[in-house]
Amino acid sequence: MDHVDPKLFKVNKNIYNAQCIGNVEPIEFMIPYPSMRSLIEGQNIKYSKQTIIDEPHLTNLDFYNYIQRTANWLESIGAKPKHPIIIPTLEYPQTEILLYGIWQLGAVAVINANLDHEKIENQLNEPIFISDKTSLFNEIKNFSEKYNPKYKPNLSEEALITFETGNGIKLSHYNLLVNANSIQKALDIKSRTKIYCNLEPDSSAWAVFKAILPIYSGCIFDKENPDLSINTHDGDYLLRYDFQNLKKFSKNDIAICPENTAAISIGSNPIHLTDFYLTKNDLQIKGHSVMMGYLNHELNNSSFKKDGFFIYF
Repeated sequence: MDHVDPKLFKVNKNIYNAQCIGNVEPIEFMIPYPSMRSLIEGQNIKYSKQTIIDEPHLTNLDFYNYIQRTANWLESIGAKPKHPIIIPTLEYPQTEILLYGIWQLGAVAVINANLDHEKIENQLNEPIFISDKTSLFNEIKNFSEKYNPKYKPNLSEEALITFETGNGIKLSHYNLLVNANSIQKALDIKSRTKIYCNLEPDSSAWAVFKAILPIYSGCIFDKENPDLSINTHDGDYLLRYDFQNLKKFSKNDIAICPENTAAISIGSNPIHLTDFYLTKNDLQIKGHSVMMGYLNHELNNSSFKKDGFFIYF
C-alpha cells in the first residue's frame, strides 16, 4: 500500500470539508455543463446564430470558431493538456477567446497579476508565457476551425490559477461555473440582457464576470448601451475587494474574494451555496466556490481548518 502523508491527508480532508455546505457536497449541485470547455460548446449547439458580443460583432458560432483556431495555435507552440499557460492583457475580446482556447485544449489558464515571471516559474511546471504584444487574431487566422480535444477535464480539475493576492490560488472548472451560476441567480440575469463589465484580465473576478457570466447567462456583451453594468466604479453593481467592511456594503455592492473564486456576497447576503462568518480578525468561509487550495502547501495547512477556510486580517 502506498504511504499517505498524514499531514497532506488531513489538509485535503479539511479542503473538502470547507467546500461542503450543510449536507451538500461539492459537485452534487447540478450545473448544466461538465466543464468550462462545454459551456460555449453547449451554447453554440442551441444558439449558434445569437449575438454574444456587440462590438466587435460576434455570434456564438464566431466565438466558438475563434476558440477552435486558438486551441490549434496553442498546440502548435507546444502547449499540452494540463499545461499552465500564462495569459496576457490583450484587446477585448482576444484574452477572453484565449481563455476559452486554453480550456478547449484541456490546459490551465494562469493570471499573473503583474508578478515577475521568475516567481511564477518557480511555482509552476514549465509554464508557457504569451506576450502582451501578441495579436491573437493574426496568430490564429491560418489555423483550422476544426479541433478535436484530446483531453477533456472533469469538473473537479484545475481550470484557473490566479496570483492576484501574491499567492497562487487554484480554481476548478466547478468553482468557476458554480460561482457564475450563483451570481446569475442572485442578480436574476435573463437571457439576451445587454451586459457590461470593465475588469481587465488580472483577476479571477474578470474570468467570472466578464468571460464566463455573459455567455453562461446567454447575454450580449455591450459596452455602449448595457442594460446591466458590473464595474469597479460607476456601475449598476460595484465590485469591491474590501470584504472586511461588509457590514457597510449597499445592496448593489458585490464582495469579491479570490479564494472563494470571485463573488462571495451581494450586499451582505452570501451568494448561493456559500456561507461565511466575518469577525474583526478573520473571515471564515464554507461552500462550493471555495478554492481547491493554494499552491503553497504550508498556507493550506494554516488556512484550512475542520470548521472551514479562514482568511486572517
